[in-house]
Amino acid sequence: MNRTDRLMGMLLEFQARGDLRAEDLAATFEVSVRTIYRDVEALCETGVPIVATPGKGYRLMDGYFLPPVSFTADEAALLLLGGETVRDRVDPELRKAAEEALRKLASVLPAERRVQAAQRRQGLAFGSMAARPDDDILIQARRALDERRVVRLLYHAFRRGEPEPRDVEPTRLVFLRDAWYLAGYCRLRQGPRIFRLDRIDHLDMLDEQFVPGARHAVNPTHERDLTTFPVARVRVDDTAVRWVREQQPYTFLREEAGADGLVFVYAIRDEQELVPWLLSWGRAAEVLEPDWLRARLAAEARAILARHRALMPIPSR
Repeated sequence: MNRTDRLMGMLLEFQARGDLRAEDLAATFEVSVRTIYRDVEALCETGVPIVATPGKGYRLMDGYFLPPVSFTADEAALLLLGGETVRDRVDPELRKAAEEALRKLASVLPAERRVQAAQRRQGLAFGSMAARPDDDILIQARRALDERRVVRLLYHAFRRGEPEPRDVEPTRLVFLRDAWYLAGYCRLRQGPRIFRLDRIDHLDMLDEQFVPGARHAVNPTHERDLTTFPVARVRVDDTAVRWVREQQPYTFLREEAGADGLVFVYAIRDEQELVPWLLSWGRAAEVLEPDWLRARLAAEARAILARHRALMPIPSR
């Protein structure tokens, strides 16, 4: 990064974050603290009012704002693409806000820059084959988050025959693998869970409010601790390794080197989630352990074979 870009970056950091120590700025821009001292002095010489506070660091004088920032064609194209992607995946209320933000962004671009951004935008796309979730459920879920209200769901867990009610203290909405999920503390399961919105038959926002606490904290494992579940070790043929990596279920833990090839390790949170996925790989996947999962997989394979044999015509003699 050249000095001019670094000075502009420092101004943006000051405006966005307030008090910053020279050590913080040095780490951000990967330069020495002495260089930061010189850069701050240079900014002051150009008329930028920077205040130094002992023990806190530097900050812009109250009331000082940078002039409007101009975007490059690439920056504008990415902002437009991001806005359109979000707009196409949210409920009508936020969709309207996204459209207004896109109009404002386009309006501040010079005509030439607008044309350049449109040209770059045509070469980028985020497609989606998923059905849009129920807008009413998405709106209710978002309002419950804002108001810290408990929600009661009528929810279809994966491969369960009938839906069941769940009282949930919601913590966030997550867009994951082309679908919206509601994350929160499930009172029935007494732990953090995520609920796919298109599996929610009905959502009621209760009058009861909750106070966020330790059980609502977001952790690096996306609201779930997979280390508490038993594990399955699955050997995968070399010809299928690449494709398995592309389609890993969310209970995937790690890869291990095995005597006869690569082994994938999964948390068994629910065997009804893992067994169909394993069956989809046919003979390319072999369960090494646990034994009961090997037996379950073999029983399912025999049942599939028996059903298809029953449908096959009997050859004439």
